[in-house]
Amino acid sequence: MRVVGVSLRDFRTYARAEARFGDGLTVLHGPNGAGKTNLLEALFFGCTGHPLRARAERELIRFGEQTTRVCVTVEDDADRHELAVACGVDGDGRWAKRMSCDGVATERLLDVETRPLLGVFVPDRLELLKGSPAARRAHLDRLVAALWPPRAATRRAYTRALAQRNALLAGIRAGRASRSSLSTWDRELARNAIALREDREHAVGLLSGPVALYGAQLGLDGELGVGYRPRSRARGVEEFEAELSERLQGEIERGFTAHGPHRDELAFARDGRELRSYGSQGELRLALLALLLAERAVLGEHRGRTPLLLLDDVMSELDLQRRELLAAELASGGQSVIATTDLAHVPGAGLRRAGMSSPSTPPAPARLRISPGAILQEAIAA
Repeated sequence: MRVVGVSLRDFRTYARAEARFGDGLTVLHGPNGAGKTNLLEALFFGCTGHPLRARAERELIRFGEQTTRVCVTVEDDADRHELAVACGVDGDGRWAKRMSCDGVATERLLDVETRPLLGVFVPDRLELLKGSPAARRAHLDRLVAALWPPRAATRRAYTRALAQRNALLAGIRAGRASRSSLSTWDRELARNAIALREDREHAVGLLSGPVALYGAQLGLDGELGVGYRPRSRARGVEEFEAELSERLQGEIERGFTAHGPHRDELAFARDGRELRSYGSQGELRLALLALLLAERAVLGEHRGRTPLLLLDDVMSELDLQRRELLAAELASGGQSVIATTDLAHVPGAGLRRAGMSSPSTPPAPARLRISPGAILQEAIAA
């Protein structure tokens, strides 16, 4: 599944815009403020129904307008499909959001089988490695859902059971509830906790080898490792229930569940030293890129679907050697879109313009020049 085009109306700085994409790497280049990152965000929003950077969807609407709409055209070997997201204030002054695939409304684009998988690098995403464990758990759960879509239900079931158990614990603490139904929620929580932990461990097991490989290929000094650190040592449902029972009194005093996979950690290390604490900005940048490339490889192998990579300002802080390594990897398979202020930051991006392409050289990246205030933008098909 690949993206062949995107069209947007009243999105961020764009009144209207269209772009089309070929296979391989497309480079969006232009001055600061031209709208390169906004186009990346439109691609993300059109494929997922969620903002990439905005805290609220209202921030996506062009200033002075009431609604926005993004359409992404995708195709596989046989068919084309259109994903569409529109949101804004309707005629009655109420906020509304509509998502569809091929004109058929859907509640969640993430559940649409024909949508492309995505990997994203923006400077703020370094928080994934150095921020709170919750962000890394959520990222890992999204990978599990991408690898095995039916297993996304396990995370949702665990979240529901956790919320019910927490409400019961708070009620017991306040004297409004009894312990009579606690065993039911302990069993439900334990059953989903073990399944969720196993899914996460399986996904991390698939990632560990490729993460180390891409870390080395990108020139990261030392071996890059990724590991899953569960809070529970239970080997089955009954043992997990026993762990909950041992902690019950303390959890009643707190009024919430403090034990389970909602407290687990996904850790990244270089030569055994945790990157979150000891990694430099450059090492974190390379580690995040290695993670995205590893996920692309794993999903391509196990799902037969290579994610589209959206990369904003990814080259500016890399030296020439690492730029060349990354450009070569991106050109080796799958679709990627890079936004940059300087075309020279992307090795090979000038080959077509200079007439230097040949059958013996890798395909030159397609180039899309973004100019401030432009109405229509069209990429060069690779």
